[in-house]
This record gives sequence, structure tokens and C-alpha cells, in this order.
Amino acid sequence: MLKSLVLTTFVASGAMATAAFAEGDAAAGESVFNRCKSCHGIVDGDEVIVRGGRTGPNLFGVIGRTAGTVEGFRYGDAIVAAGEAGLVWTEETMAAYTADPSGYLRDFLDDASVRGKMTFKLRAGGEDVAAYLASLSPEMEHDDDDDDGDS
Repeated sequence: MLKSLVLTTFVASGAMATAAFAEGDAAAGESVFNRCKSCHGIVDGDEVIVRGGRTGPNLFGVIGRTAGTVEGFRYGDAIVAAGEAGLVWTEETMAAYTADPSGYLRDFLDDASVRGKMTFKLRAGGEDVAAYLASLSPEMEHDDDDDDGDS
């Protein structure tokens, strides 16, 4: 009985942690993104949302996109292989990736020799940055100003 109670408590706490993990704060993520902009910009066509470096790809619309597919950007082999293997950026995958990019790719590709080109590790705030990036992804936007009630 005690073993069952401990297991139930463990499973329930894991479910709550997963739910909390998925709950990033986009406003906080915008601030944390300042650490990312030395390599990454966010540009929608001619509109510069965040002026950033060009070492990393443009992150506009990244949530919902297959990894390693920004046209004209020269990716490393590992991220291209991950995209070809089905990695699509979600808030959860982005938060996990930013915490340890090479480690994430090793796990995803099940290959201990994999090394990603992104060496920066965002130790805290990854879920917030992911929520911020999701708020800038066209697939994730919702027309809240629509008054016809069908949104």
C-alpha cells in the first residue's frame, strides 16, 4: 500500500512538473532573449523585431518549424540530421534544446558522437524564451480582435 502511494505521488508530481515546464512566460522570455541576440535576430520580412547577430539563424517563426531549415542559413550536420529525423520545434523541444544543445541532439539522434554548432547553454529561462518565440510564430498567433465570434 505504501509503495503504491509513493508511486502515485511520484507520478502526480511528475505530471505537475511537466505542466509547469510547458508554461513559459513570454514577457520574461523577451527579457531573457537578450542573452540570445548576440547570435540570433528575429526578423519578419522587412520588420526587425530584435536586431541580433548572424551567427545563428533568424528565429522568427521557429516554433512549428522543422529544425535546420531556414533558407540560406548554413547549419551544422547534427541539426540538419535532427530535422531530417523529424525534429520540429515546439516550446518543449526548444526549452530542452537551449539548456544543452549538443546533449539534446545526442539524445534525439541517439548518437553519442554528435556535436551541435550552438555551444551556448541557457541554464535558466528556456521555457520563457520558448514561449516568447512561440508568441512570434505565425502558426501560433490567434486573431483575438476578431469580433465575429468564430476564433
